[in-house]
Amino acid sequence: MKLLFDANLAPLLVDRLADLYQESAHVMKVGLQASDSEIWSFAGSNGFMIVSKDSDFEQRALVLGAPPKVIWIRLGNCRTGVVESLLRQRYEDILNFASNEIESILAIP
Repeated sequence: MKLLFDANLAPLLVDRLADLYQESAHVMKVGLQASDSEIWSFAGSNGFMIVSKDSDFEQRALVLGAPPKVIWIRLGNCRTGVVESLLRQRYEDILNFASNEIESILAIP
């Protein structure tokens, strides 16, 4: 399962979650700027699900549908460890979401 972490999330999440979400990446490490349309296009073309705290991706997913799918992290400012714990705790939900052909957005928590 490939996650593409948006610029509003820490790049170190890629390494911290590599045991569950192999082949994941961060937008900065793949050379993407903060443009939502650029991130959307890259994720869709390369089999990633976008993980973001930004509601703009949620809106884009509602209008355009998947791919890519969007995991919308609905947490305020928090430490990276909190986001890591959330993504670990919700692994089964994310796995089911990834295989669901209808849903395009997963809002957590």
